[in-house]
Amino acid sequence: QVQLVESGGALVPPGGSLRLSCTASGLTGEDVAVGWFRQAPGKEREGVSCIDRDIGASKVADSVKDRFSISEDRAKNTWILEMTSLKPEDTGTYYCATTWNGGLWYYCLSEDYDHWGQGTQVTVSS
Repeated sequence: QVQLVESGGALVPPGGSLRLSCTASGLTGEDVAVGWFRQAPGKEREGVSCIDRDIGASKVADSVKDRFSISEDRAKNTWILEMTSLKPEDTGTYYCATTWNGGLWYYCLSEDYDHWGQGTQVTVSS
């Protein structure tokens, strides 16, 4: 059974930075994609960044390009979302998710992901 635990969310001022972590357990086997998604109140969940766990290919949404990046520590089964130059519109609940199809990193669509963490709140406000 796959379990995901996110951490690192906080209240930060505009222009600030945060580092979110997602630690997985039960994520054995091959062909896995890991994604970070976010949902703001009243809005649909959107893909922020996704990565193929086995080949390391990744993408970042245009809305956060040049500000956010995804990385992984395979030894610790942990995926990191580094967020810089945060804006108020980055506010939302950030979720980590996985799917048993590594190639789905390319599309980074929430409906393709099977296992989800509980989310961590990011609030960007002065």
